[in-house]
Amino acid sequence: MGFGALSLTGLVGMGLLPLPDATAETSFSPLIPKNPQFPVKARRVLHIFASGAPSHLDTWDPKPALDKYNEKAMPDDKTGTAFASPFKFSKKGKCGADVSEVFPLIGEHVDDLAIVRSMYTDIPDHAAATVMMNTGSTRLVKPSVGAWLTYGLGTENQNLPGFVALSPGGVSPQNLRAAFLPGAYQGTSVNTQNTSIEKLIENIKNNYVSLPEQRKQLDLLHQLNEVHSQNLRKDAQLEARLQAYELAYQMQLEATDAFDIAKEPQNIRDLYGVNTQQGRQMLIARRLLEKGVRFVQVWHGGWDHHSNLAAGLRNKATECDKPIAALLTDLKEKGMFDDTLILWGGEFGRSPQADGNMAGGAPGRTHNNRAFSMWLAGGGVKGGITYGATDEFGARAVENKVHIHDLHATILRLMGFDHEKLTYRYNGRDFRLTDVYGNVVKAILA
Repeated sequence: MGFGALSLTGLVGMGLLPLPDATAETSFSPLIPKNPQFPVKARRVLHIFASGAPSHLDTWDPKPALDKYNEKAMPDDKTGTAFASPFKFSKKGKCGADVSEVFPLIGEHVDDLAIVRSMYTDIPDHAAATVMMNTGSTRLVKPSVGAWLTYGLGTENQNLPGFVALSPGGVSPQNLRAAFLPGAYQGTSVNTQNTSIEKLIENIKNNYVSLPEQRKQLDLLHQLNEVHSQNLRKDAQLEARLQAYELAYQMQLEATDAFDIAKEPQNIRDLYGVNTQQGRQMLIARRLLEKGVRFVQVWHGGWDHHSNLAAGLRNKATECDKPIAALLTDLKEKGMFDDTLILWGGEFGRSPQADGNMAGGAPGRTHNNRAFSMWLAGGGVKGGITYGATDEFGARAVENKVHIHDLHATILRLMGFDHEKLTYRYNGRDFRLTDVYGNVVKAILA
C-alpha cells in the first residue's frame, strides 16, 4: 500500500494522472440507452422460463389421437405406450384457441397470445437445452440473449442492471453470461428465496463508507485502470470487475425501492398473490420493467414430470397461472403491455408415450427435443393466433417448424434489430446471437 501510494503521488505530480473531481458526475457505464436499428413498439423483454420442460401435450397442444390409443402400443414405427392427457382442453377467447384446464386464468388472455406449437431444439438434455435457449449454443461459450439485447440497446435506468434474472436459489452463470461481450452486459442473478430486501440483495448497503467517499474511490480506480491500459492491453476481466463495482454503487441508490413490493397497493399485491413465490417474482419483475430494466427473466422450475404428471403438472401450472394472468392485466392497466415483449416456455417438450408407472396409474412423459410449445405476447406480437403444428401424436414439429435460432431472430426483430447485423467482433470474426442460422417468424409479427 505504501509503495502504491508513492507511485500514485509520482503520477499525479508528473501530471499523468489528474486528481478526481469529487463534485463531478462521473459515468463509466456502457449501458446508456441506444436506439435500435429500426423503430419498433417493444422497449423491454420479460422471459418467463418454465425450467424442466413443460409438456406441450398437456398445456397448449391437444392431441385427440392419443385418446384413441391411450394405454395401448403406439402405432406405426413409434415405440412405447400412448399416454392421453389427463386434462381437458377447451376453446377460449374470440380466436377459439385450445387451452388446457390447468391455465384457466391465462386462458382468459388467449386473444393476446401468439401460441407457437412447432418449436424444436437440438438436444433433449436439460442443461444443454437450457443453455441453448438462453445463449443459442450448446457448446461454445456464447453471450446470453439478455446480454445481446443490453449490448444493442443499453438500459433506461443506470442505477439498476440492464439484465436481471429472478429465481429461488439463483441462476447458473452460464445462462446469464456476457462471454466475449464486455462484462457490463452480463445478467445479474437474484435469489428470490429471501423476502427481506437486505437478504434479497446481499450487501446492498455499505455501513462503513459514505456514498461520496465510495464515488471518489471508484473514480480513482477507473483512472488508475486507464493509466494501466495505456501500456498494456485492456483486461476484459478487470473491466468487468470495475463495471460490477460501479453497478453495485449505483444500485445502492435505487435497488432497495425496486425490490420492495410492500410499496405496491394492497389490491395489486392481492392480484398477483404475493404470498406465493411466483406471485412475488412476477410483481418484482413488473417493478423492474417499470423502472427501466431492459431484460428480465423469471425462472419457474419443477416442470420435469417423468411420473405423476397429472398431479405434478397441475401444481406447477397453478403456481404460475394467477401471477402471469395478473401481470398481463397489470401491464395493460399501466400502459406497458404494447411495449413489453413477453415470452413463456421451457427448454424442450415431452413425449406422447408414457414414462414411469403406467400400470400404477401415475405415468409421466420423457424428454422430447423435437416438439414443444411457447407463447409470446405484447410488443409487436400478433395476438390470438396459433402458429405451426406437430404430428397427430405431438411427437415432432411438422408444420412451420421454429428452431431456437428462429425464436432468437424473431425476438431481435421485435426489439428492432436485424439478427444478421447485430454483431460483435471477437478473435477476428463477427459473432451474432443466431450464429449463421435463424429466420424471423414473420407470421407472428403484428
